[in-house]
Amino acid sequence: MPAYVQHRDIEQALIVCPNCLGLPVYVRDVAPHWGVAKIDFIYECSDCGAEIKKTVTKPERHRT
Repeated sequence: MPAYVQHRDIEQALIVCPNCLGLPVYVRDVAPHWGVAKIDFIYECSDCGAEIKKTVTKPERHRT
């Protein structure tokens, strides 16, 4: 996982399977894009095998 992603900077929401009446899914693969500031998380349902892809981008820092 790239160094710019801090666990406290990402708000992790529970990802549920859209096919299995809301069963939680697990992270099957993490694909960083080194040229741009984003990471693809690929989730998979352990019951039906459905895949969900979620892209997380680097949060913008606000200067104060």
